[in-house]
This record gives sequence, C-alpha cells and structure tokens, in this order.
Amino acid sequence: MRILTPSEKILLTLTMFTCTYNINAQDQNITLNQDPKFEQLLNDKRKINTSISTNDTYKIQIFSGKSEDAKKTLSGFKREFSTLDGTIIFNTPNYKVIVGNFKTRIEAERNLEEIRKKYKSVFLVKPNK
Repeated sequence: MRILTPSEKILLTLTMFTCTYNINAQDQNITLNQDPKFEQLLNDKRKINTSISTNDTYKIQIFSGKSEDAKKTLSGFKREFSTLDGTIIFNTPNYKVIVGNFKTRIEAERNLEEIRKKYKSVFLVKPNK
C-alpha cells in the first residue's frame, strides 16, 4: 500500500468533491398521468361522505369478536338481510358488526326482533346526540 503525499491527498480530495458535486440522483422530474374520471369519482365520494350522518341514526350490533368471525358474520347477514346495510368497526380489542341506519327507535326495534331470530346476542346502538 502506497502512502500519498500531502499534495496528492489534496488533489484526490478535490477530484472526489468535483465528481460527487455533479451527481444529482434526487433531482428528477416525474410526470403523473391521471385519468380525469378519477378526480370526478373522488369528488363524488367526498359529497356522499359529507351527506351521510352516522351519529343520528339507530343501529344494531350483531357481533363482537375476532376479525375473521366478523367478516363471516357480516357476509352471512348480507345474504339473509339484503335490504339492510352493514359494516365492521374495530374497537379495541374487538371487531364489531353494526347493521342498519334506522331513523326512529320503533323502526330499529322492529328490525331488532327479526334479526334476533337468527343472531342471539344483538342489541340496539343509540345515536350520539
């Protein structure tokens, strides 16, 4: 191994700085081509989300437990009660299956009795007002 003289060290250092100064790996322009329908769908989704008020309706909880069991319960529910919508909500540590959007308590209780024939541990979830 050869030992460099001080002038060779300076020359080598300057050469390295010059070479690295011209490297611009992060300075690239990226052009993204997006379908204009995507922006339209996104705006429609935003309008729908703002129009849905989730806190002023009664709902029915039909399951609370593990994720896989919740998915099975929801798919079975949708097959039997196709007119009612349902969703899975994660509330630590359980996944809950919540169904329906009922404006009145009477409507919710009528559906609760029908659902209770198939699912035993169901109860009414009151709206947050």
